[in-house]
Amino acid sequence: MEKSEFEIIKMDCPTEENLIRMKLQDIEAIKALHFDIPNRRLDVIHEGNNAQIVDAIDELKLGSTLISSQEIVDYSPENVSSQKRSLWIVLLINFLFFLIEISTGIISKSMGLVADSLDMLADSIVYGLSLIAVGGTILLKKRIATVAGYFQITLAVLGFIEVLRRFIGVEQLPDFRIMIIVSLFALLANVVSLVILQRAHSNEAHMRASMIFTSNDIIINIGVIIAGLLVLWLDSSKPDLIIGAIVFTIVVQGAIRILKLGR
Repeated sequence: MEKSEFEIIKMDCPTEENLIRMKLQDIEAIKALHFDIPNRRLDVIHEGNNAQIVDAIDELKLGSTLISSQEIVDYSPENVSSQKRSLWIVLLINFLFFLIEISTGIISKSMGLVADSLDMLADSIVYGLSLIAVGGTILLKKRIATVAGYFQITLAVLGFIEVLRRFIGVEQLPDFRIMIIVSLFALLANVVSLVILQRAHSNEAHMRASMIFTSNDIIINIGVIIAGLLVLWLDSSKPDLIIGAIVFTIVVQGAIRILKLGR
């Protein structure tokens, strides 16, 4: 078994991780991919010559350089069943809170909760794509990524329109109590999801990407909680609309990344 180490200058987020993973997925000699985004490094565990791997990574034009290649004797494969179980759990948690947040967001007139629900839906899509990545086909993953990306952008645009309408229209105060309580439960759900993903002990791209998205969600949940407190203190809907607009922007950015996976 061989380990080839690459430096990839333009690999700075989960999008590049998934692009590389999809590019290399059909190379049967590859046994594992280990990404280090902060240091722009990728370790490829493989059998035989690395020429095909080097050519495939170079084709992505991400500024890749082969640093070293050496034989290893202590390789042990990732636990695929454990990965799938972890991803299924966090997918169900996120989809459940998508349903909870979008319904309570509509009831409480909170754009922050509605926006956060779409972010939860986006994460459900990411986890679904990650499940496909664990032994799935590249064509199916691309098709789902394309449909999911456009669907997310459509929902986010509709959300932006509603935020703008409320900004220029008659002020509707959201129910800050529902905002805070639901966001606290969503925060707890994301913390549980992050712990589950970390316990999978995987360094593969799709698992690392899932952990990054969940960590970002925790920050968003805290933002919605703060917005709910500001609605109470300022007696204004503006904090809710502002956090809604911010989260809708994050949803669009995530959708664009998902669309890149479909190309």
